[in-house]
Amino acid sequence: MSELAQWQKGNEEYLAAALNWLRLVLSRHMSQDESGADAITDEQMAEARAAMLAAEKTEPPPALLIAARQFGLSSFEREVLLLSTAMELDTRVAYLCARAQDDPNKGYATFALAFSIFEQPSWDALSPERPLRYWRLIEINQPNVQPLSVSAIRADERIVSYIKGLNYLDDRLTPLLIPLELESREDLPASQQELVCTIVSNLTQATPGAALPVINLLGSDQASKQSIASRATSMLGLHLYRLPAELLPRQAAELETLARLWQRESTLLPVALYLDARETDRAAQGDGSAQPINRFLTRSNGVFFLDTLDLWPSLNRLAVAIDVNKPTAAEQQTAWRLALGEAAADNPERLAGQFNLDLTAIAHCACTVLAGAVPEGSELKDRLWTACLARTRPQLDNLAQRLEPRAAWADIVLPPVEKNLLRQIADQVGNRTRVYNEWGFARKMNRGLGISALFAGDSGTGKTMAAEVIANELRLNLYRIDLSAVVSKYIGETEKNLRRLFDAAEDGGAILFFDEADALFGKRSEVKDSHDRYANIEINYLLQRMETYRGLAILATNVKSALDTAFVRRLRFIVDFPFPGLVERKAIWRGVFPPEAKTRGLDFDRLARLNLTGGNIHNVALNAAFLAVRSDKAVSMPLVLDAARAEFRKLGRPLSESDFRWEEPIASDPTKATPVDFEGVEGGAEGIRSDVDDSLGTIA
Repeated sequence: MSELAQWQKGNEEYLAAALNWLRLVLSRHMSQDESGADAITDEQMAEARAAMLAAEKTEPPPALLIAARQFGLSSFEREVLLLSTAMELDTRVAYLCARAQDDPNKGYATFALAFSIFEQPSWDALSPERPLRYWRLIEINQPNVQPLSVSAIRADERIVSYIKGLNYLDDRLTPLLIPLELESREDLPASQQELVCTIVSNLTQATPGAALPVINLLGSDQASKQSIASRATSMLGLHLYRLPAELLPRQAAELETLARLWQRESTLLPVALYLDARETDRAAQGDGSAQPINRFLTRSNGVFFLDTLDLWPSLNRLAVAIDVNKPTAAEQQTAWRLALGEAAADNPERLAGQFNLDLTAIAHCACTVLAGAVPEGSELKDRLWTACLARTRPQLDNLAQRLEPRAAWADIVLPPVEKNLLRQIADQVGNRTRVYNEWGFARKMNRGLGISALFAGDSGTGKTMAAEVIANELRLNLYRIDLSAVVSKYIGETEKNLRRLFDAAEDGGAILFFDEADALFGKRSEVKDSHDRYANIEINYLLQRMETYRGLAILATNVKSALDTAFVRRLRFIVDFPFPGLVERKAIWRGVFPPEAKTRGLDFDRLARLNLTGGNIHNVALNAAFLAVRSDKAVSMPLVLDAARAEFRKLGRPLSESDFRWEEPIASDPTKATPVDFEGVEGGAEGIRSDVDDSLGTIA
């Protein structure tokens, strides 16, 4: 027989003896009040009590005795709890209660009955500050006009089950809690295992009788936080449950009930609580003591983990702040090697250099790729890279627009100096792990490791295309930031949005493209009022965050002079996108039409004389293509010039019709003459010849 089964058997024997003793107590009370009833002798009572005391000698003790010790019940309070529990365990007790109270309608327990049948009764057992009522061990059904002492009492369902030997989580808490268990039993990396030891030390060395400190886990890596908390509670022999902070009730009475129920559970079960407060707005905390999270922690005791992005200074509990980061690059490489096994090759270095993943994510990506179907012609390193991109794709739909990079180096036309700068940017992003980690620069510098670039130039000069080229070269996600969604008029909201933006993009090193950045990153203003002060705080926060961002941040502006000099100093690259000259415009015109597009007789030298940027040229080419399709013709010079005329009007530039007039060149050599387009003429070429012959005949 197992230890559990043996204990359950002993617990059942104790309950049987206790219920027998209780029935005798009730019966003896009845015999004292009713003439002719059989009296319960002292010998019977002594024998029943001796049997009950003998059953208490089991080790561990019966559940009722454990609960009495844990909750600090007096002898009388324990007997009251037994009486109220007996109503659920023995149907005969209700009848005896009614007889003992001389009322057939009172088949229930009351404090008045307990006072009359038990020895050494204590009136303070009715107090809401005493354990029976404070810990909700019993429930009192008290109508408005009925005294408390004669109101029906019953044991809480959770307590009845516990006394019976069934120890499970209260079903009132079950809908709110999510069990947290480690997905993998592999050892945590050394950097995180050290944090586990720190947590265990703080919890085990707390002052006896004092409230345990709250373990405040800081940072954005929730997966690592949960792994660390789960491992720490496992070492302490506890089961960990997660409670999202937004599920905490707002009403004080409901929150108080929840706090007591949880503390009662932590007394009955070896449990710990992981309070997830990452989404709680720090700026809206206000008076921390009035907030649900703070009040819940203040009114509860036990092992608590508080998951927040930053430290909460207003927490009214002793807290131990633990900064949690993902495994180091070397630890991630080790995890990749273990997950990939023989297929590792040079993949760990590449993947750990670009993606910042926790152990669970690494194991998931490796398992998905190795176990999945292999597309024809695909390589393992490409499939692993794609899996990591999918895993780390930021959820930034409200703050950023994901761009699908299509442009390549051959598509962008820039002077050699600027194009070389773009290649340097791509090379630094691709090789930063080797320089920072293997060559030791990360140990020499604690900031400035982020790669940031400024793209300055007029609209349409290729800034967005350059960002696409770099993203395409590096095979990274590219996000264009929607500044209208980031900047908020409410104090603190802009920083929160920027924090979410950078944190979400951090894991995959996504490229962040701030278009028209001068709207957000303009010169810091002189402080004249509170709005100026908070606007400068937003800019300062962004400056600091850009320096720590491990990916590439690109700022694009049409007005370079509008940028704060502090930004320019912190930028690693500044790429000027000049207005394209004659040579560049000709190259753009040559490459603007796809090979599939039907074109005829385009004069690129003539088109290059049109003073347009690359973006305008793309607009003209696209509009000309639609004109050609509408008339079912090839794209010709007249159509392109018509589209260019419309583009100039859109830009508000002065027009000279001579610049948009086109005459088909007449070649002197008949064999090289430009063919005339007879499409759309009635009868085609033969019709024209017939008209000419008729005209000659008339003249003759």
